[in-house]
Amino acid sequence: MKTPPYRPAVSPLLNRLLLVAAWTLFALSDRGRAQSRAFDATHLSTPRDLNSEWLMQVGDSPSFAEPELDDSHWTSVDLNTPLTQALHGARPQVVWYRLRIQVDPAQTGLALREISLARAFEVYVNGERIMASGEIVPFRPYTYGAPVLARIPERMVATGHLMVAARVRIGSPDWSNEFPGLSVGNLTLGAESTMADQDWLEGIGQNFANLLDKLLIVAVGLVALPLFLSQRRQREYLWIFCLGMIQVGELPVKAIGLFHNLPVAWLFFSASFTIASPILVVAMYFAFVNRRIGRKFQVFLWIAGLLNAYSALGNQGLVPVLPGGYELLTNLPFAVLLAVVVPAILAVDWRRGNGEAGILLLPALFFSLFIYADYAVALLLSVPAWNAAAQRWLDLILRYPIGPFSVSLSDVGGILSTLALAVIIVLRSGTTSRRQALLEGELEAAREVQQVILPEQIDTIAGFAIESAYEPAQQVGGDFFQIVPAGDGGLLLVLGDVAGKGLPAAMLVSVLVGATRTAAAYSHEPAEILAQLNERLMGRSRGGFSTALAAYFSRDGVVTIANAGHLSPYLDGREVDLPGALPLGILSGASYAAIRIDLQPGSRLTFYSDGVIEAQNQHGELLGFDRSRELSTQPAADIVRAAQQFGQSDDITVVAITRNSAVRAAA
Repeated sequence: MKTPPYRPAVSPLLNRLLLVAAWTLFALSDRGRAQSRAFDATHLSTPRDLNSEWLMQVGDSPSFAEPELDDSHWTSVDLNTPLTQALHGARPQVVWYRLRIQVDPAQTGLALREISLARAFEVYVNGERIMASGEIVPFRPYTYGAPVLARIPERMVATGHLMVAARVRIGSPDWSNEFPGLSVGNLTLGAESTMADQDWLEGIGQNFANLLDKLLIVAVGLVALPLFLSQRRQREYLWIFCLGMIQVGELPVKAIGLFHNLPVAWLFFSASFTIASPILVVAMYFAFVNRRIGRKFQVFLWIAGLLNAYSALGNQGLVPVLPGGYELLTNLPFAVLLAVVVPAILAVDWRRGNGEAGILLLPALFFSLFIYADYAVALLLSVPAWNAAAQRWLDLILRYPIGPFSVSLSDVGGILSTLALAVIIVLRSGTTSRRQALLEGELEAAREVQQVILPEQIDTIAGFAIESAYEPAQQVGGDFFQIVPAGDGGLLLVLGDVAGKGLPAAMLVSVLVGATRTAAAYSHEPAEILAQLNERLMGRSRGGFSTALAAYFSRDGVVTIANAGHLSPYLDGREVDLPGALPLGILSGASYAAIRIDLQPGSRLTFYSDGVIEAQNQHGELLGFDRSRELSTQPAADIVRAAQQFGQSDDITVVAITRNSAVRAAA
C-alpha cells in the first residue's frame, strides 16, 4: 500500500503571522497607502477615544462595511475639522466612515462605546453590525445623548485587526451644528467593564441633582393631594400636585434617557407637559398670596408655555431655532415670570406680613439669579473675544463639580423651592394640629353639655313606660328630645332634629332644649310649644331650620300631637297620620295644628328621628319606611342598633312610650 505524502498542519499562530504579513505588504503598496493609517490599540490600558484620521465616503452601500473593501479612493478626514470643510458645502444624508485598528490578540472584554454620534447610525466591526440607534432608511431619529456600549466578539479581537465602519445619517437640523457626523469623542475603545462603570458613575453624578429635584416635587405633590381633598379652599395644594404630575410625565424620559437612546417622539411627548408649567407655577405662587390670574394674563401664560416647550425641543435640535443670541428670546416670557414677576409678588406680600411668602422668596431669588447669569453667559458666548471666559462661567453655573457629582445651579434652585414648599406644609400641619386639638376640646365640652341637656335617665312617670336611645353620627349631634312630667300625672315629649351636624347643630340644640324647658313651665299644649320654639329659633339659625314634634300624654291616655315637619310616630306598628307643617325657624308667626288619639292600655307610640329611616348600606340602599315600621315594635335600643348595623349616616334618636294597663285598672 502506498503511503500518502506527509503534509504538516498549519498552526493558528502561523495563520496570524501570514495575515499580519499580508496587511503589511498591502500597507506598503501604492494602492494601500490610503488605508495604511491604522489606530494602534495594542497597548490599551485605559479607554481611548478613536480620534484618529478616518476615511470618509458619501453615499450608502452595504459593501462599505466589508473589511476587504478597497477604500483607497475614500477621503481622509480629521475629526477636529468640521465635516462641512471636507465636503465643500455638500450636505448628504448618509456618510460612511472607516478606521483600521490594531489590537492585542490576547486582550479580552474589549468593547466600543458611542455617545452623541447621530440620531440614526450603525457601527460595524469586521463586517458585522454590533450597535445601532434609530433607523437610517427610512429615517427614524432617536435621541443621541445616552452612551451605547457594545462588546466586540473575542474571535475578532483574536485576529489582532479590527475594521470599524460607521454608517451615519445626518439630518437637516444636524448640519447647523459645528461638527455634524462623526467627531471627536463620539467613539471610544476600551474594556467593557471599565466603560460601563464610567457611564454609570457619570450618568448618575451629572444628573443626580436634577433627578433629586424631580423626585422631591413628585413626593411633595403626592402629599399635597390629600391636603387639597380635605381643604378645598387651599388651591395651592392642587397646583403643587399638578406640578408634581408634570414631573411624573417627564421623569421616565429623563431617567431612561440617561442610559438608552429613545425615539424622538418621546421628547415631543415629554415637552408637551412643559406647556402647562408657567400657568401652574404662577397659579401656585398666586394662591399663596391670595391673588387671582386675569384672563389676559392667562393667555400670556399659555403662550409662555408653548414657547417653553418649543425652546426645550430646540435645545435638542428637533425644531429650528433663532440664530445666534436671538435664540434666548424663545424662552424669555417664562424667564421673565420666574426672574421678575414671581420674586416681586412674593416680596410685596412678604412686606405685608405674609410669612409664607417670605419662605418662598429666598429660593425664588436664588433661581432668578441663575436665570440672569445664564442669559448673561449666553450673550457673552456670541462675542468671540469673551467666548473662552463665558464657557468657563457656563460650566460653573451648569456643571459645578461637587465630589463625584456635577450640579447645576438651576437644580439647586428647584430643590430649594421644593424644600420651601415642604417647610410650609410642615408648619401648616403644626398649626392645623393645634387647631384640631382646640376644636376637639371644644367638641368634647359641647358633648358634655349635650349629655347634660339630653336626658340619659328618664324619671319614672306613673302609668307610662318610657324607653329612649340616642346615637349621634359625630361627637355631638343635631337630634334632641325632652320628656317633662306634667303636674296632672301626664307627660310632655318634645323631639326634633336640627338641620346639619357637628358643633353648629349642637349649639342650636342647646337653644331649643332651653326654650322647651321654659315653654313647658307655662303650657303643655303641643301647638303652643312649637309656636314658641319657632319664634325662639328665628334669627338664630343662620338660614337653617329644625324639624320638631310635641306630644302631650294625659293621665287618661289621650295624646295630643302637633308636628313641625318631623316624622310621624308609629302606634303599635302603624304610622299615625299627622297634618303637615313647616319646620321651625323658617316663617315667623307660623301656626301648628294638633290632633288627638287615644292610647289604649298596653299600646305603644314610637318616635324616630330621620337617622333611622335614612340609614344606608354600602350598596346605597336606605333602611326606608317599611323596614322602620316593622322595627317600631322592638325595644328602642334594638332599633338604634339595627339602624347602626345597616349603615348609620345621621344622628339616630328613638323614644318609645307605652301606656301601662295597671293604671286604667286602678282608676
